[in-house]
Amino acid sequence: MSDTTITIKRSTPKETPEQRARKRLIQFIASGVVLVLYILLAAFVQTKNPQGAFILLIGLGFGYILQRSRFCFTASMRDPVLTGSTSLTKAVIIALAISSVGYMALQMKATGLSLEKLGTDALKSVTQLPGHVRDAGVHTVLGGFLFGIGAVIAGGCASGTFMRMGEGFVQQWIVFIFFIIGSVIGMAVLPAIKSVPFLYQATPVYLPKLLGGWIPAIIFQFGMLFILYIIADIYGKKKSGEL
Repeated sequence: MSDTTITIKRSTPKETPEQRARKRLIQFIASGVVLVLYILLAAFVQTKNPQGAFILLIGLGFGYILQRSRFCFTASMRDPVLTGSTSLTKAVIIALAISSVGYMALQMKATGLSLEKLGTDALKSVTQLPGHVRDAGVHTVLGGFLFGIGAVIAGGCASGTFMRMGEGFVQQWIVFIFFIIGSVIGMAVLPAIKSVPFLYQATPVYLPKLLGGWIPAIIFQFGMLFILYIIADIYGKKKSGEL
């Protein structure tokens, strides 16, 4: 005597045209209210900061692009291992190349084509340059390692976390709280690390200065990005069976 299992599938009732129209109307009204509030916020911030409204506009643009593209730095490193996809990896490499062009132009303007302004009264340190050139050391490697572990567990990096916070993911709000806690702990520990010469590199590593000029720095920077892009492209095609 055999047992017979009967599975009953319950179909989800479909939305009626009236329900869809009502939902679109609610979304339209809600988006209009949010837009008005955002404009009011921009007007208020502008009274406190001459660039406040511009900063909010840029933030809104970045948020929209991140949400629509699902762009995430953590996913660019995680996807090749988990799924074999390197589309986001290549997107990050292209983004780095584009941003490198912008920062290169700003830094060339500040340093001069032959770096003649470095070390002068106008520009005593490379840390004054656009692009946040900062000191490196063991703390950089350790912090990156810990951040990488946390980002994988949390399911996103800083950009991915902010984007998903806006989408209403409760987990990312919790991640954000511990993001702040970790940053505060890092700032508290940093002075102790700076006091140990072995752990802290007091002189920032600046490629144009290290390699002897802008030309070798440009060749090295974009050459490495090009090589990484080719490796990512070949790896992704092999994993998808195209090669």
